[in-house]
Amino acid sequence: MAIIRWILGRIILVLDFLTRPRGIKRAPEQQAVLDAQTARMALYQYAACPFCVKVRRAMRRQSLKIETRDAKKQSGFGQELLEQGGQLKVPCLRIENDNGEVQWMYESSDIVRYLDSVAAV
Repeated sequence: MAIIRWILGRIILVLDFLTRPRGIKRAPEQQAVLDAQTARMALYQYAACPFCVKVRRAMRRQSLKIETRDAKKQSGFGQELLEQGGQLKVPCLRIENDNGEVQWMYESSDIVRYLDSVAAV
């Protein structure tokens, strides 16, 4: 079963690479405002997870600069996700509000919808 998952993961990564969307071109001022908004966000993900690929493609399509944290390969991020977010489930978007309050968003469709709303401003 592990071999099948590994093969499928590589297929997902290759297809993502070959069909990668282009980002939106914005005025530098608009992009700077958007970059400031997304600076307090982090996406906890696995590289070959199809739902994580969906969110990363949405980030790229909207030209959003959000830190990605691999919860499987980068030490500490999986534990941080479990302890602070409450679940070891990816994708998960960590959103820190202006008042320092942290929100954890887990469903890929919800994350994409949220990112689209952020980019529309």
